[in-house]
Amino acid sequence: MDKENFRAYIKVRTALSIQPKTIHDELYSVFGDQAPSYGTVAKWSKWFREGRETIEDHPRPGRPVTETTSENIEEIRSLINDDPHLTIDEIQVETGMSRGTIERIISNHLQLKKITARWVPNVLTDNQRSERVRICKDNLEKFNQGTWRLCDVITGDESWFYHKQIGRKISNAAWTAVGGVPPTVARRSRFAPKTLLCVFFKTTGPVIIHHVQRGETINHQYYINNCLQPLIDKIWKQRPTSGTHAIKLHHDNAKPHVHKDVLCYLESKGIKIIRQPPNSPDLAPCDFWLFDRIKQHLTDQTDSNSLHRAVTMIMHSFSKEDYKKTFDIWMKRMQLCVDNQGDYFEHLMK
Repeated sequence: MDKENFRAYIKVRTALSIQPKTIHDELYSVFGDQAPSYGTVAKWSKWFREGRETIEDHPRPGRPVTETTSENIEEIRSLINDDPHLTIDEIQVETGMSRGTIERIISNHLQLKKITARWVPNVLTDNQRSERVRICKDNLEKFNQGTWRLCDVITGDESWFYHKQIGRKISNAAWTAVGGVPPTVARRSRFAPKTLLCVFFKTTGPVIIHHVQRGETINHQYYINNCLQPLIDKIWKQRPTSGTHAIKLHHDNAKPHVHKDVLCYLESKGIKIIRQPPNSPDLAPCDFWLFDRIKQHLTDQTDSNSLHRAVTMIMHSFSKEDYKKTFDIWMKRMQLCVDNQGDYFEHLMK
């Protein structure tokens, strides 16, 4: 069945006030993959409702062009330079060239390919990029000169963990028969039960995993009393001779973390802070590795206590090599940030 016959069917069914979705389903049930796409059906149905009579293609504006001449190449180059998001269909309308000619020019002569836009956490300003570079350079210099050692670094952050896991898109995929109904996953409610955990770890593994009770808010005083004090107690327990000597703490720039009382408390305990560049989850080990890794392994939990236990077990299941490797990757990421003039660099990771 050729395209004119498909269009004739769409025209008749549209005249009978049949919706495009129904028309497409009817065609697909008979012709399968040979049927026109839903977009094509909807487009022609719309045109017929608006009064179009003919089922043949309208003549293309301008001269018919099928050759990849230098003029055609430059015309397409100019259009794409003006708007890199143009589709093949839109270029066809602008130029009157055939789809095959346009595709050959784009791939063979202009050597272009369309790539989906890359997600970034923030749109960085020049000052933010400069600050990312400056802080990374300062940190790397201290590590490279031996002033700081990775084995003395403790990094930490907070994250919400849902009690019920809906999985990622890839983990929800399932084999179904051709034309069968795909599985569905309901969007998680913003009121779904979840628990806030505060986690600290170092090159050898977890240090503390603190469960924030329901109704509590992490302000600077809570952070000192419930996170930093237990952290320091654990350090002294693990290092009874040297204690907090040479320990460096790395956390992000959340308000409770950078409050003056927090800074004074850490200074009084002899702990130096490793600065975290602003707007830089790509430079925080908790963000670029730990939290995502935990959530990949986490199963459904009945309450906050069971979730706390599950996260603790997962963190202790990771090998020392996993933790050490994460800190090595952190160094590489800081260097990539410098090399990339402060821009986000995830697309450069190998």
